[in-house]
Amino acid sequence: METRKSRKVRIGVVVSNKMNKSIVVAEQRKVKHPKYGKFINKTTRYMAHDEKQECQIGDLVKIMETRPLSKNKCWRLVEIIERAK
Repeated sequence: METRKSRKVRIGVVVSNKMNKSIVVAEQRKVKHPKYGKFINKTTRYMAHDEKQECQIGDLVKIMETRPLSKNKCWRLVEIIERAK
C-alpha cells in the first residue's frame, strides 16, 4: 500500500468572505533580503473552501491543502483559531 505525503498547512487571516462557500486567506511572513539583509513583509493570498460559511473577516484560521475544488481554490478550512474582535 502506498503512503500519502502530509499535506501543507497554513495559518492566516481572512480578508474576504463575500463568495459563496469560499474565503480568501492572507498569510504574512518576513523574508530577509538576500543582498541588504533588511526584513521585508511578504503576503500570499489563498482561496479556501468554507463549507459552513462560518468565517468572518479578520478571523485567524488554519487551512490545509486539498485537491483542486475550482480554478483557483485548492485549500480548505480546517479550524478557526481566533475570532475577529
